[in-house]
Amino acid sequence: MTSVQYKTAFKGRLLIVGFGCIGQGVLPLLLRHLDLPVDRISVLAADDSGRQIARKFGIRFTVSLLTPVNFPELLAQRLNQGDFLLNLAVNVSSVALIEWCQSHGVLYLDTSLEPWKDESFQASPFTAQHSIYALRETLLNLLRRKVSITTAVSGHGANPGLVTHFVKQALVNLVNDLDRPAAFRSPASRQEWSMLASDLGVTSIQIAERDTQVDRQPKRPGEFVNTWSVPAFINESRQLSELGWGTHEQALPASASCHSFGCRCAIYLDQPGALTRVQTWTPSGGPAEGYLISHCESISISDFFTFGSAEHPDYRPTVHFAYNPCSDGKSSLQELSERNWQPQTSQRVINEEIISGAEELGVLMMGHSRGAYWYGSKLTIEDARASAPYNNATTLQVASAVLAGVIWAIENPTCGIVEPSEMDFERILKIASPYLGEIIGVYTDWTPNVGRKFAVIDQLELFDPWQFRSFLLS
Repeated sequence: MTSVQYKTAFKGRLLIVGFGCIGQGVLPLLLRHLDLPVDRISVLAADDSGRQIARKFGIRFTVSLLTPVNFPELLAQRLNQGDFLLNLAVNVSSVALIEWCQSHGVLYLDTSLEPWKDESFQASPFTAQHSIYALRETLLNLLRRKVSITTAVSGHGANPGLVTHFVKQALVNLVNDLDRPAAFRSPASRQEWSMLASDLGVTSIQIAERDTQVDRQPKRPGEFVNTWSVPAFINESRQLSELGWGTHEQALPASASCHSFGCRCAIYLDQPGALTRVQTWTPSGGPAEGYLISHCESISISDFFTFGSAEHPDYRPTVHFAYNPCSDGKSSLQELSERNWQPQTSQRVINEEIISGAEELGVLMMGHSRGAYWYGSKLTIEDARASAPYNNATTLQVASAVLAGVIWAIENPTCGIVEPSEMDFERILKIASPYLGEIIGVYTDWTPNVGRKFAVIDQLELFDPWQFRSFLLS
């Protein structure tokens, strides 16, 4: 078990909204690292899942589904100024809860940017207003209003969240490895970070994740099996693919559309993530295919590392998420597609049933003079179980990032609304690293053109293999 080297004092109350696999996994970490009596912690969940775990620790547990109508009353009954709302729920509006917390002086953190269920990204017909991009612009508008200085952290799980800090650390590593002048070694502002990435020649960033955890009990027909929240994964998979769009790109994909409002840093494709495959690479798995799943960090990272005007930036990287799920997750996703996207009635998150495997989560930094550089966490199921109870390798990467984000918010309570890119990456990584297994950086000569036996590679892709169309398989 990971040793406890510190306890962070917190005098308020902590309310955890949503208590699925991440809530159950992060609770022991919070109790381990927060100096907070259990009678000041409570859980508000949509169902009974996890009640026994909460009861084991003496945590008050209430079943009540948050809705647009009842959430102000339910939160007001449990939170006052100086308290903390940890939002781990699916289909609960992040913006609505952030706005409430800002107006009541309550600290806040969530792991992803979510709409209400009835405002789902899967609205038909899809328009730009139904995108993650548009939801983030709503959050940014709230940020610009400066309702409060109380810290509210948006999107701080593993991805989004942890991977943003991996990007910054990877850039620092590249500066050192490429022997750049000392002036480039300590960027302090958004502009300095984006100029550093540009100077290094980073044109594309892929969040590259590969899950090899194996279930003792194989997936049955009509069952969706995954190593983390099934409803969240289904939602993400059915969304149209979105990605940050870089200044080095020469042509849009045929199915792509641009946005005409906001920061203009992203595009979306006219097909769901579960049908959009891209080429990817991780240290243990090597070349593989992944799903281009829509995540807020693809947009926020691309935006953060932009300098110049929104319409005509001088530099911006392309950023996308390539997800290679566990074998049962892939089979479940294929079956979901065959069911015309109607979710399986039986859903199972595997944990104790896992007999082997690991989770590789990192960032593939591409375009610089060394080609490509993967930096991130490789966490085995054995190491995860030795570090914290109620976790597999996937959930512990998320839980460690949640823990780090909560502690950072407590230590920095007057920052207003922030995304991971605005946080202290070194502090976050210091807190999370003991739970991330092996943290490695690996250079590779891989490009998306390697092994493309059944595709015609044109001159542009030969000259610049990091064009997004080189990655896109479907």
